[in-house]
Amino acid sequence: MTKRITILLGLLFLTQISFSQRKTKADRFFEKRDYINAAKYYEEALQNRQHKKDLENISISYYNTFQYREASRYIKKLVKGQFIEADKAYDNEFNFKLYQILSALGKYEEGLDYYKLYKENLSTSLDKAQAIETIEAFKLMSPDYKVNKVSFNSPASDFGAVKHNDSIYFASDRDDNKLLSKQYKWTHQPFLDIYAVKVSDKNKKLNDVVALPKHINSKLHEGNFCFSKDGTKIYLSRSNFNEGKKEFDANKNNSIHLYSATFANGKWSELEKLPFNKAEFSYQHPAISPDGKRLYFSSNQEDSLGSFDIYYVDMNADGTFSAPQNLGSTINTINREHFPFISDDGHLFFASNGHLGLGMLDNFVSEWVDNKFTNPINLGSPINSRYDDFSLNYHNKTEGYFASNRNKSDDNIYSFVQIGEIFIREYINNFEIRDELTNEYIPNSKVILLDKKGNEMYNNTLDSIASFNKNLLAGRYELKATNEAYVSNTLRVKVIEEQDQKHVLLLSKIPPPPPPPPPPPPVPVDPVEAIIAEKGIDKNLKEEDPKRFEMLTDVEGPPIVEKEGKLFFELEPIYFDFEMWDIREDSKKILDQLVKKMERYPDIHLKISSHTDSRGTVRYNQILSEKRAESTRNYIALIGYINARRLQFKGFGELSPIVECPMLNCTDEEHQLNRRSEFEIIEY
Repeated sequence: MTKRITILLGLLFLTQISFSQRKTKADRFFEKRDYINAAKYYEEALQNRQHKKDLENISISYYNTFQYREASRYIKKLVKGQFIEADKAYDNEFNFKLYQILSALGKYEEGLDYYKLYKENLSTSLDKAQAIETIEAFKLMSPDYKVNKVSFNSPASDFGAVKHNDSIYFASDRDDNKLLSKQYKWTHQPFLDIYAVKVSDKNKKLNDVVALPKHINSKLHEGNFCFSKDGTKIYLSRSNFNEGKKEFDANKNNSIHLYSATFANGKWSELEKLPFNKAEFSYQHPAISPDGKRLYFSSNQEDSLGSFDIYYVDMNADGTFSAPQNLGSTINTINREHFPFISDDGHLFFASNGHLGLGMLDNFVSEWVDNKFTNPINLGSPINSRYDDFSLNYHNKTEGYFASNRNKSDDNIYSFVQIGEIFIREYINNFEIRDELTNEYIPNSKVILLDKKGNEMYNNTLDSIASFNKNLLAGRYELKATNEAYVSNTLRVKVIEEQDQKHVLLLSKIPPPPPPPPPPPPVPVDPVEAIIAEKGIDKNLKEEDPKRFEMLTDVEGPPIVEKEGKLFFELEPIYFDFEMWDIREDSKKILDQLVKKMERYPDIHLKISSHTDSRGTVRYNQILSEKRAESTRNYIALIGYINARRLQFKGFGELSPIVECPMLNCTDEEHQLNRRSEFEIIEY
């Protein structure tokens, strides 16, 4: 995504070549922003001597061309001081880049170390543990969207989709077979143009993709754009032109500016530059407010907080514009904020790499409340991924488009349907305490409601109507009830978005005192001693590895056994139906017992191994076993509240059957034995 943003904004060089040194071929390609060729020649130079400048420039070259593994290799050399210069200082921006790259490579915990260093160098702080918890929450949260790749993507970069009437308009650097078409040095692809395609209600294209007229699409870049509500006006990002020629600032940079055109008599007028553009800054990604009175955009003008920020201008009735206004630090960071979109309800959607997210650029939303934007919310998966996710906009209340390079390729356009509530809301929840036999209220019941972190949300002794209401955010809670005439009980509660709920906790009466006990039986054998004897446990283990001894002799819950030096939970088999991976009801009770024991041993880490029977192909069985292992892990993590970081899972397909089935001649019961999961303790 870096290249697309820079395409649209004319990014200034991050590293200047020293005039005191002779420029190499790599330096010349780098100055021209031909990063593909620059990286090639820096590789040759670095085989001889490791210069700081070359490490910086090859890191930027690979970063800007999405070769993240290569970029991480060279940035790590840079931050470790593995170059010949005595001065080992380096630009703090490389800490931020390494954080982004490692997150994109799935190593976000390692990446957060560099993000923490980046923050500390700016005299701010980062709680890494809290950041990890936040990112894990992004990954495990219930999805609010369903997404699908649209049918009109190309092998090139396609993004910025906007639906107007029966057509979708978007930006692309696809090759439209123009003779002698000019290529952009950065990407070795044609320059960006705006295209349109007619689509069905299901986003299936109905005709060929066509480019907008030449007076809209120039020889250089046309990027993100928006239409007025009536479709008679287009605002777009474009390379800065003046009288048909590129216009440069004092540093010889061709910035990106905002232009507009009017549709009348069946055609678009010539583009006109908006008056607030300044030659030395870039202005891009226009978005109009629903009432048509404000134009939002991203810019790096002089009062930005550090890089590109979201701004707006008021559009007056006489066609004039106010001065650009920065949205401030609630929305903007010292890093990059791009691609604003204003929904019909006035909420701001935008992309940022400055707010904590899943990787590179993420999509965020800020709710419009009391005439101001609130703190941004990360939209989570599947809208966001480890890679660049951006240019999100709606064309009705629940449907729209965004772009992503999540498939490790150029940008593609995705459609989405919103299926959940994206803003934090409280919902009315009613709680009742009733007798499990008579279903009557139980008066004088003492209740405590806790959130998932154990914080007390409600504490009271109820009257004859043993019921209470509580407004709660979506999430998981625990209700505990006690009464002197009843056995205490606990109810786990899941509060769901967009609906009010009722939760009933049933208590059973304490039975009458038992009759006098019979004469005491003979003194029983110590159960621990019995287990030691049964399992053949070396008594020296109690001194050598007390935790292992404790687990092996623990009689409460599923036993832990040792097989060939490894520890396993000895559970009743977790079976799956043929060709299915859903957790069966009979297996849920078994897993619930496992969860209780893992709660008592918080340092236990598990490896869940899933096996299939031999029916089906080897590849199909491997995939099926992986899904069964993942389904088992998800039940323990999401239903049992066990931290997902304590759980590994792996599928083994049909490779390790309990019962061999040559020629598939096993009975259904024997196939059932082979469809199983095993639970190995890999850390305690």
